[in-house]
Amino acid sequence: MKEECLNVRGLIVKRGGRVVLEVGELSLRKGEVLAVIGPNGVGKTTLLLTLARLLKPERGEIWFNGQPAWAESDLAYRRRIALVLQYPLLFDTSVYENVAMGLRFRGLSKQDIQPKVEAWLNRLGILHLAQRRAGELSGGEGQRVSLARAMVLEPELLLLDEPFGALDPPTRTRLLDDLGKILPESSTTTIFITHNLDEARQLAGRIVVIMDGRLQAGGTSALQQGRRTALHGQVEGVFGSR
Repeated sequence: MKEECLNVRGLIVKRGGRVVLEVGELSLRKGEVLAVIGPNGVGKTTLLLTLARLLKPERGEIWFNGQPAWAESDLAYRRRIALVLQYPLLFDTSVYENVAMGLRFRGLSKQDIQPKVEAWLNRLGILHLAQRRAGELSGGEGQRVSLARAMVLEPELLLLDEPFGALDPPTRTRLLDDLGKILPESSTTTIFITHNLDEARQLAGRIVVIMDGRLQAGGTSALQQGRRTALHGQVEGVFGSR
């Protein structure tokens, strides 16, 4: 069995003095793709922001690759992870410069940066857009740039927050297919937030469910394999079958 990348225990997050997320226990193995599904407003993004150390929990433990997440500074921790949001946040410069920027912050030379950037632009099908400015991109192109910018850093943990939610159906399908190949090939440990059960089934090896701010035990591979469970019926009742 692969080593654990992430282990969360007894996590409670408050916002505005109110508990908005409770996680009894959640673990993630290295190289695993985990989908976290649930309707809007139930705490999915709160979980991701907490794991990225952009929100501080009221209490609980987060262990990352064998040590407490709080054992290192926020900056050191965040350099080991990558976060991709629903709407691309790109700098007003070229596609190439957007993808190269994180490597420059890490002190890599131009000679080391160029092959890495070009390789990921190629894998995501946007090498031909390398010199195009970010403001001239379509939504799907912008999201591919965001993914290339994250993947070029070779993160120990990739956090995806509804990365297909703002895309039209054909663009979403193509990007989902491409990412479904890239993540296993690169063995990138990933947490994927979505409210789309079909996306979760296609991209993830395991699914957990958040309902009413609480991570539900038992949201596992039964959903992918089609076994009828009480949780399965509850999930399909909320999301429907698409």
